[in-house]
Amino acid sequence: MFTKKILVAVFFLSCWSAFSQLSFGDSKKINDNWKFNLQDISDAKNTAFDDSNWQKVNVPHDWSVKGQLSPTLASCTGYLPGGIAWYRKSINIPQSKSGEKVYLYFEGVYNRSEVFINGHSLGKRPNGYISFAYDATAYVKFGAENTIAVRVDHSQSADSRWYSGSGIYRDVWVVYANPVHIAQWGVYAYPEVKKGTGTLNVEVEVENGSASKSTLTVVNELISKDGKSVAKTSNKIEVTTNTNGKIATKLQVKNPKLWDLDNPNLYQLKTTVFKDGKEIDQTLTKTGFRKFTFDANNGFALNDKWMKMKGVCLHHDAGVLGSAVPREVWESRLKTLKEIGVNAIRTSHNPQAPDFYELCDELGLLVLNEAYDEWEFPKRKWMTGWNVGTPEFQGSFDIFADWAEKDLEDFVRRDRNHLSVFGWSIGNEVDYPNDPYSHPVLDKGKDGFGQAAYGGYKKDAPDAMRLGAIAKRLVAAVKKYDKSRPTTAGLAGVAMSNETEYPGALDITGYNYTESKYLSDHKKYPNRVIFGSENVHDMEPWLAVKNNKHIFGQFLWTGIDYLGESGSWPSRGFYSGLVDFAGIIKPRGYFRQSLWSDKPMTYIGTYPLKDEKEVSKDAWAIWNYNSGATIRVVCYTNAAKARLELNGKVVGDTKSYDEKTGIIYWDIPFTSGKLEAIGLSNDNKEVSRYAIKSTAQPVELSIADKNITIAKDKGVAKIMVQLKDEKGLQVMLSDNEVTCTISGPGVLLGLEAGNNSDMTDYTDNVHRVFHGQIAAYIQATGEAQPIKVTFTSQWLKPVEMIINVK
Repeated sequence: MFTKKILVAVFFLSCWSAFSQLSFGDSKKINDNWKFNLQDISDAKNTAFDDSNWQKVNVPHDWSVKGQLSPTLASCTGYLPGGIAWYRKSINIPQSKSGEKVYLYFEGVYNRSEVFINGHSLGKRPNGYISFAYDATAYVKFGAENTIAVRVDHSQSADSRWYSGSGIYRDVWVVYANPVHIAQWGVYAYPEVKKGTGTLNVEVEVENGSASKSTLTVVNELISKDGKSVAKTSNKIEVTTNTNGKIATKLQVKNPKLWDLDNPNLYQLKTTVFKDGKEIDQTLTKTGFRKFTFDANNGFALNDKWMKMKGVCLHHDAGVLGSAVPREVWESRLKTLKEIGVNAIRTSHNPQAPDFYELCDELGLLVLNEAYDEWEFPKRKWMTGWNVGTPEFQGSFDIFADWAEKDLEDFVRRDRNHLSVFGWSIGNEVDYPNDPYSHPVLDKGKDGFGQAAYGGYKKDAPDAMRLGAIAKRLVAAVKKYDKSRPTTAGLAGVAMSNETEYPGALDITGYNYTESKYLSDHKKYPNRVIFGSENVHDMEPWLAVKNNKHIFGQFLWTGIDYLGESGSWPSRGFYSGLVDFAGIIKPRGYFRQSLWSDKPMTYIGTYPLKDEKEVSKDAWAIWNYNSGATIRVVCYTNAAKARLELNGKVVGDTKSYDEKTGIIYWDIPFTSGKLEAIGLSNDNKEVSRYAIKSTAQPVELSIADKNITIAKDKGVAKIMVQLKDEKGLQVMLSDNEVTCTISGPGVLLGLEAGNNSDMTDYTDNVHRVFHGQIAAYIQATGEAQPIKVTFTSQWLKPVEMIINVK
């Protein structure tokens, strides 16, 4: 039996600090005032190069999403372009203080980047999802202007199965540090709890970049949420020149407050390095106490409480914003998922931005942190629609041999202190049958394959037996820097992988769309911890988790609609999310809420009855049809029963919850008015209700929430605009075109209505609503002055609001 009981610590500091990423030095964001050119210009690295005619941009910046959608481009990445581009920025670096070092830190550049300062190359990083830093000191002009230049090569625009984005799409920092400082990602904290006492195990790695041996004192202090010091240690260390040294210490706390999903209690670890009694470096680390248990027979427990992970897979884009997603947008999205009942996230299929993990720590969401979608060989990349036509084979496979372990080690070191992270995934569907690996077992039938196998055994394809050896290498790279969490992967060809050493290399094993093997594999491999790493939204996969104690959870594909993996044109992306591109809950989101949420809820949606057998989880809340037409009304609820009323009269008898489908439904003739479902307890008491009303033509624009305040330093407001009729009801059937204009210190980042088939221009300030609403993302530009935003639409009464900026 594999049983793992672990407590982990994470960083605790201001949302906008770089400490949680680099853990040393004095950090400053340098996101503003970059120059950008979507061309490959060989001289652009040079200081004297004239970039006066280049476009001015701020980073994070994704140039692909600002391009034009075209059916001539690859469907796999959302019919959006790639290319090669350069970024340049001038920065004044103050005179050095006694040998001070200067580093440049990039949270993510997609992809195949090379960074220069004053014409000198600092290095290349081909993986677009990995954060990296360079020591620029040797080429810095202290007390003068310095030119940073970044070449980004996304010429292989179809190198991913989903939308990746292009450019410097995450934050950039300059870091000033003493030659002797905490190493990059050099603080590692993980706790244990025994008999009411919490022990925080802390390792601190110190780098000596000076010309002499250094005798140092490293002080670690643990601070509670209310600001009280609860534990403190001091350790001496000697570090010789141009080497790293490490100290290990323990901080003990009696009766620590544990981090859990409902109460994500956090502490703060302050690590300070002293030399000759003088502070030379300091970092702050969010930390907290919690315990994981993984058991082959009982599943998963958080703090000794057995539970199911109700998870979703998430890509890193946000519709019109592409992959340059502001923190506020992710916060809103994650809160919406928690409202639905989601308690776990799988980062499919790559590391996310640091903000994402910090938010999961703060909100109380578990995270399965995933690194790769392919290893040494490319997968199919669909060009004219998902699983349509002839695929191509661009990808990241060509960098795997040289970078796999290095990228994975940096991935773990950056994120290992996040309390939300419960496991490391080394790969997703790298064992997809015949894409690329093959094995003779593929000739034995379809049992154990939840997806297409692209035919039987192909002897000329890469041998699936290679998977085990590679998995062992990658697992070793993870455990080099974190032994406190389990390793895993999402297996697509479970029956094939079972013939190899691949599953045995993992601590816990993810099954993608292979619920049919949950019971048989549990018997065959009694020590294997199994979970659904990727699942469809149907009821049966959830029941396979709910009704089997040994399956600890599932991760739906997907939590939020995402760009790429598009169907045939017109299609922006994959549309199976609980939430749409604009962050709005879809009907299937309410269906999932009825299964996963503990709070009483009821929802109704409708559609014309065409097939007696159709009981849909995708019914929209619309009550506008031809008089007398037979309409199926479906009810998603976690109540024991429900009844249906129309204009105050019962039109649908009380029905009990259907355990097999999760849906109650009625077929009734349409009559306009107010349709309402009432959720009832077993003793027929009302516990919840939901109503939809017939609407007329829209007459006005309306803003859902006009009381919005944002930070002057690039704060972002999300404004929801709705089309309403004369009674103030949202007109779900409307698709009017809306124009957004701004005055004051703000810019429009984009308009997003959530319509997957709308392939019109997303780069301007005009767009059509979808289901009667649209989201506008407005960003402050640096001044503490109000921003006036106006929305207009032909024939409709306009609306405006003032965004408060502080």
